[in-house]
Amino acid sequence: MPLFQTIQFDETTKILIWEITESLEELLSKVVLKEKTQKRLDGMKSQMHQRAFLSVRMLIQEMGFTDKDLHYDEFGKPYFDCHNHISITHSYHFAAIIISHEKVGIDMELQREKIQRIADKFTDYECDYLDPSTTEKYIKKLTVIWGAKEAIFKIRNEKGISFKDHINVSNFSLDKTQTQASLHFDDLIKDFNVHYQEIESDNFEGKFTLVYAFEK
Repeated sequence: MPLFQTIQFDETTKILIWEITESLEELLSKVVLKEKTQKRLDGMKSQMHQRAFLSVRMLIQEMGFTDKDLHYDEFGKPYFDCHNHISITHSYHFAAIIISHEKVGIDMELQREKIQRIADKFTDYECDYLDPSTTEKYIKKLTVIWGAKEAIFKIRNEKGISFKDHINVSNFSLDKTQTQASLHFDDLIKDFNVHYQEIESDNFEGKFTLVYAFEK
């Protein structure tokens, strides 16, 4: 399937989402990989992971880049050799990227009941406004919170950052699409604008939450 959705956030920021319906062979026929990337692909044990990895290359091609333009730093953070920042995510049958002149992070998660069992691993400050008795709403809110913290971690990408102890997501409404978050780590304090929305597909059961964050 071609591009699933494009979100033009502002003049310099664009989000692209790919629904992964192609076979591994189809995707391989549509991308050109540098040797280092091919070795990384060959080392992946999961074909679903390989397809997601290649779908990301399809997305950067949609933006006019190629695999040769995409690099990873020592911590695994992707970057281009230009003024554009990039962040990458994939979840099940979706892959997504965000490209911007600003520092950005993106995450996409399937809304699942199991997130309730690990909520205490990544929430603390947020417990003041979360209500576990409203199960569906609770799951949706936890998924936004996890996605926000994942997106912020992708921006900062520093060893030792704890989702629970160092990243706080402000109270928010599921009827809205934006909230605030902050990172307090060692002597570093950073604030972030966080945006979120639901994504659904006729080809996959369940709802996904897309979250992206900008460093202020």
